[in-house]
Amino acid sequence: MSLEFIEAPSPNFDARQAPPNMIVMHYTGMKTGEAALEQLRTPEKKVSSHYMVEEDGRIFRLVPEERRAWHAGRSFWKGETGLNHVSIGIEIVNPGHEFGYRAFPQAQIDAVIALTTDIRTRWDVPNDRIIGHSDIAPDRKVDPGELFPWKALAEAGHGLWVEPPAAPGAPLGEGDEGAGVFALQAGLTRLGYDCAPSGKYDAHTKLIVATFQRHWLQNRFDGIADGETRARLVHLLRAS
Repeated sequence: MSLEFIEAPSPNFDARQAPPNMIVMHYTGMKTGEAALEQLRTPEKKVSSHYMVEEDGRIFRLVPEERRAWHAGRSFWKGETGLNHVSIGIEIVNPGHEFGYRAFPQAQIDAVIALTTDIRTRWDVPNDRIIGHSDIAPDRKVDPGELFPWKALAEAGHGLWVEPPAAPGAPLGEGDEGAGVFALQAGLTRLGYDCAPSGKYDAHTKLIVATFQRHWLQNRFDGIADGETRARLVHLLRAS
């Protein structure tokens, strides 16, 4: 699809220190797209993104890609923190879990895919750096959520997705300890999450596993690392 942008400049940006190499997907989490657009352009809110994609596929351009928008907040991925300086933020209109989370319309997803394709013609963004807000801020965010079609995005060439057979072995969960937990934490850390290996399956590990599942499993995000969860992690590491 050909891209047409609706210019809606936001004053909420500053200078980058390096070229962007990451794309972060968000949902707006507000009742309407109009309300979200207003907030993203209000100086007092001190929040913005580079783009906002409406449910009907309209794309609003708010901040130039060469500038740092304020969308990621406190964040971590692959050892880096404060990811606004290396990322391009795409806000996707959806009321979110607070106001009636719903499936993303096809026109909207088509626009997100086309926009992502366009962005990657200008910047070197690896597939393992096309991620969700929840991935980089799991203690604060759940967007774009379990209904976001990461698989469709990956099939269009953007991001990672695997569907391997389940791995053998008993599930790992909160309270477990040992080499299996250590290996799980090490794998999650290698993928990008802030999950330093300790060998103890604590509440933070459960949160990270649930966040991983919300992105790469989606039919269940209970924070229990069963064979299917662990198999997906192993194959994602191979793919990345």
